[in-house]
Order: sequence, then C-alpha cells, then structure tokens
Amino acid sequence: MATRKNKPKTTNNKTFFQKLKTIIWKSMLWFFGLSIALVIIYKWVPVPFTPLMFTRVVENKLDGKDAILSHDWVSLDEISPNLQKAVIASEDGNFLKHNGFDFLAMQKAFKNNNRGKKLKGGSTISQQTAKNVFLWQGRSYIRKGLEAYFTVLIELIWGKERIMEVYLNSIEMGNGVYGAEEAARYWYAKKAIDLSTREAAGIAAILPNPRKYKATNSSSYIERRKGKIVRVMRHIGKIEY
Repeated sequence: MATRKNKPKTTNNKTFFQKLKTIIWKSMLWFFGLSIALVIIYKWVPVPFTPLMFTRVVENKLDGKDAILSHDWVSLDEISPNLQKAVIASEDGNFLKHNGFDFLAMQKAFKNNNRGKKLKGGSTISQQTAKNVFLWQGRSYIRKGLEAYFTVLIELIWGKERIMEVYLNSIEMGNGVYGAEEAARYWYAKKAIDLSTREAAGIAAILPNPRKYKATNSSSYIERRKGKIVRVMRHIGKIEY
C-alpha cells in the first residue's frame, strides 16, 4: 500500500517570509515617500498644527480643564531679530554653523547627566523643530532615530531660515501659547516684531518649561537666565541665513 508523503513546510514558511518582506519593504517606501513629501510641503506652507498641540488639548480635556490653544503664524520678517538671537543664545549657540547636530553639546550634556547634573539635553534648534512638527513627545530610541531622520531632511530641504521660521511659529511659549506672535501678545501685549532685547530674552528663558515658568513677574531663576541670555546676545552679530 502506497504511503502519501507530507509536503514540506519550508515552502509555506518561505511564502510567509516573502510576503512579510514585501509588506515591510512597501511600508518603508510609503513612509519615506510621505515623509519627504510632507517636509517639501512644509517648506512653503505654514504648519497649522503640531502633535504637541494635540497632546496638550487632550491632556487638558482629560484633566477637566479648558482646552486652551493660541497659535498665529507669521513670517520670519514679522518676528523681531531680538527673539531670533535670544533662542540662539539660549538653545543653540552653533545653530548657524552646524548641519543639524551639535555633537560637542551632546557630549557635554551626556557627561553632565552622568555626573548627576541637571542640564539641557544638547538638542539643536533643528532637532527640536523636527520633533515638534513631525513626532510625539517622550524618550525612546525609535523616536530619537526618527528625530535624526527628520532633522537631516529639514536641513537639506528647508535650510536655516525656514527652520528658524517654523521653530518660532510652532514651539510652546506658555500654557496653551504657541509661536512668537501669540507669545509676544500673551506676555507683553505687543507684536512679535516689536519685542525688545530683554523681552525676547524673557520668552527664550522659559522655553525649557514654558508651562512652569513665566516670562513676566518671573522667579529669580528666570531673571538670572534672562540676564545671561542678554549677555550672550550682545556677542551675536547680524543674523545671516
């Protein structure tokens, strides 16, 4: 009596892995295509909404608070050069020189963190912009990898001037306050173009935690930060992108 031979399972396994490989490959192509297209679009179109804005609205709703969101996009020539200098002085002194990453600042931050010192993380304005516009908040290797990817893209496609424009229009500058125009209105009752050196330093000083600190009627800690930022600003010449 003839016995039937069982079909080898290797064929089915091979088919499964081939399908999985195809799915992964197509997903990667879609991701790269869509991400590059979005970066190209945002080179010319104002960023209407960021993941952080959405997160803050949801957080406030869950806490039973009003969902405050103030955001008014303006072009870079409507933002005082004082504020541009202030964020460079406080957040990224080598912004105009590096290609998106300040490895010396990262190394310094890493060493100080290992020593237990509480210091800013060494992220550049370009990295912060990439994170704010395209990614979620939090710390993970996946997010840091995507942040690096988007940082390279915006450096290549946008350039420094556009990065600064998007940065100053999208970052959180108070509780529910986003962008330079709204921040100037909220803290000083004026337009962003009219910010003085000290006022610009006040906004820049609270960026590490804009929901905790105040640009006006500030704590002694923020007042010291303002003074330091103003001193650094004096050494920044005319900004040329």
